[in-house]
Amino acid sequence: MIEIWFKSTCSTCKTALSLIKEQTDEEISIVEYTVEVPTQKDIRAVLKMLNLKAEDIVRKKEELYKKKYLNKKLTNAEWIKVLSKNPILIERPIIVKDGKAIIGRPATRVMEIFK
Repeated sequence: MIEIWFKSTCSTCKTALSLIKEQTDEEISIVEYTVEVPTQKDIRAVLKMLNLKAEDIVRKKEELYKKKYLNKKLTNAEWIKVLSKNPILIERPIIVKDGKAIIGRPATRVMEIFK
């Protein structure tokens, strides 16, 4: 199964999902992560698969980031807490397959999950 952390109004997410559907017949779990908010445990698990720190997946162009978090020095644990309370700040889409994850930005990066 392939899981995609998805936002329905995001064109990159839509493109990534189309590319995944073209590539495989596997079941796809679409997680509207701004609605089905990931827990801190979920975020930690994805970060481990991405081999990234929480700050690395923060959408720094988001208005919320600019207003509230710009130039703040937070620990990894603090960023995870922020992301779980403000999922709009999580970079998207994130694709998870077989214990691996990638950020599908640009959308063509989704092909890497099939290698």
